[in-house]
Amino acid sequence: MAQPIRVTVWNEFYHEQHLDIVKQVYPDGIHRALAGYLEQQPGLEVTTGTLYDPQHGLPDEVVERTDVLIWWSHMKDGEVPDELVNKLYKRVMEGMGAIFLHSASGSKLFRRLMGTGGGGKWREAHEKERLWVLKPGHPIVSGIGEYIELPHEEMYGEPSNIPEPDELLFMSWFEGGEVMRSGNVYTRGKGRVFYFRPGHEEYPTYYNKDILRVIENAVRWVAPSTEPPQITTGNVSSLEPIKGVRRDWRGNPLE
Repeated sequence: MAQPIRVTVWNEFYHEQHLDIVKQVYPDGIHRALAGYLEQQPGLEVTTGTLYDPQHGLPDEVVERTDVLIWWSHMKDGEVPDELVNKLYKRVMEGMGAIFLHSASGSKLFRRLMGTGGGGKWREAHEKERLWVLKPGHPIVSGIGEYIELPHEEMYGEPSNIPEPDELLFMSWFEGGEVMRSGNVYTRGKGRVFYFRPGHEEYPTYYNKDILRVIENAVRWVAPSTEPPQITTGNVSSLEPIKGVRRDWRGNPLE
């Protein structure tokens, strides 16, 4: 029997405790809304953590056993210790999958992995968002139609300071006219990364069946392979005999 995919849903959990409008939408937190759905899906073992839990919800034993990390953060991301960011970065490079949601594009961990500063246009105007599927055959969009329509969302627009993805799965159109790359696949080291744009805390986006289906699909797609490829680094011997005079980087002959 296949081992379950061990998923850790991490949420900043600040807005839900301090803003009444967010409390009404996610009374138990965004992490519980996501985990409540994922826990019902076969083959997934789900854990949650928040910034305010002991060791920020990510003690070493949780970090080491996580196959897929789902990350939502915003206002308090600066309080995530750099030491923890370094550990999570190392785990992704070793093969752990990572899914970043909405404002997590500005998180320290996403910026570390992407090598960019994050950020771009935004607007809160309760406008309609339509996420167009650009690659219907990709596993992450399995079960989704031509588009996902959300009646209200926060606008993020281009140009956005996120890198070009390996594959672009969704392009968002907003009622105000802007567009945004909204379903981005990356590879970092041995790890797969998916950025999914929708999910402003004031809207019930994480109860939408299509949004949840995409996140579930992404969990299964970014999960590490049972036999990840071995990557060799450092000084290595040649696979084949090298003919001729060996030289150093200056061009001087080596004995």
